[in-house]
Amino acid sequence: MKKRRVYAMGAVVLLLLLGGWIMVQVATTPSPEALQIPVAMAAQPTPPSADLAAAAQHFLNTLDDEQRAQAVFSFDSAERFNWHFVPRTRQGLGLGAMTDAQRTAAYALLQTALTEDGYAKATGIVELEGILGRDPGRYYVSVFGTPSVAEPWGWRFEGHHLSLNFSSVTQTVVAATPSFWGANPAEVRQGERSGWRVLAAEEDEARALWNLLTDAQQQRTRIANQAPRDIITGADRHARLERFEGFPAAEMTTAQQAQLQVLLDVYLNNMAADVATTQRDAIDDAGLDALYLAWAGSAERGEAHYYRIHGPTVLIEYDNIQNGANHIHAVWRDLQDDFAEDLLRQHYEQHAH
Repeated sequence: MKKRRVYAMGAVVLLLLLGGWIMVQVATTPSPEALQIPVAMAAQPTPPSADLAAAAQHFLNTLDDEQRAQAVFSFDSAERFNWHFVPRTRQGLGLGAMTDAQRTAAYALLQTALTEDGYAKATGIVELEGILGRDPGRYYVSVFGTPSVAEPWGWRFEGHHLSLNFSSVTQTVVAATPSFWGANPAEVRQGERSGWRVLAAEEDEARALWNLLTDAQQQRTRIANQAPRDIITGADRHARLERFEGFPAAEMTTAQQAQLQVLLDVYLNNMAADVATTQRDAIDDAGLDALYLAWAGSAERGEAHYYRIHGPTVLIEYDNIQNGANHIHAVWRDLQDDFAEDLLRQHYEQHAH
């Protein structure tokens, strides 16, 4: 009997220890519910850099010294250019390591930089991690330099399938590229969110443009029968393509050019109005006629496809090829001013005299 009591007590102790271990493991891997995402606020007026600086400083003020050391880098750090959109070890402070108040401040900073639509896409991408059974806490905030309306600084919100890079140079000018958005799955096909498509417009508006083209125009637009394995420029420090390919906007009809503008706006309208306006001005200065539309792969929904819009100042690449064409990658690059390089050059030249 004594042996049985000892075995029984040992079993109880073992179960208690095991239960405690499980609780620790669960606690260290935040669930989507534990990382509840604040709902987007109503659309705001154009936020100047001052609002971004204030939001960034508010976020930093919520951190302790150890967290601040993880989140803050010098503005000239090479880490500012170390962006990517694959699952990997990242620098910065992760959402999973933040308190509720700190995550709220991080999302408030994100809201300040994006439109309501852009914020819904960004937080939707984070939410997809939970749907896939991955850790939504592995999205990181990094701040480069000191948030200011007078001196250059920047910040990044990044994790798997999302890399948003912002560089502020003056009180009214913010650069917002590279800007990467991904969705896996592109369409949720089971569960409570069945039918949800985070990046629906990126696909649908492009196909609407394709369908406006004549057969002859489509032949000129399609640069390959098979889509490439991923976006061609990847996470290159400088986005470069050897030449323009596809169908020139200069030869499009008025209706086709209007739809091309709609597709451009899908990307530009993710960002706060002042940022989008700066990009539109650069595209308009170069001329809409200078853009080229290229397509590769199938034009049928559910089949692998790729497209890009390429001009002197802008490059947009999109692909949907993985997981049975249910996995989107989309990137927007400023070919003159990624990471605010051109703006910074102008800023330093003006302040050198």
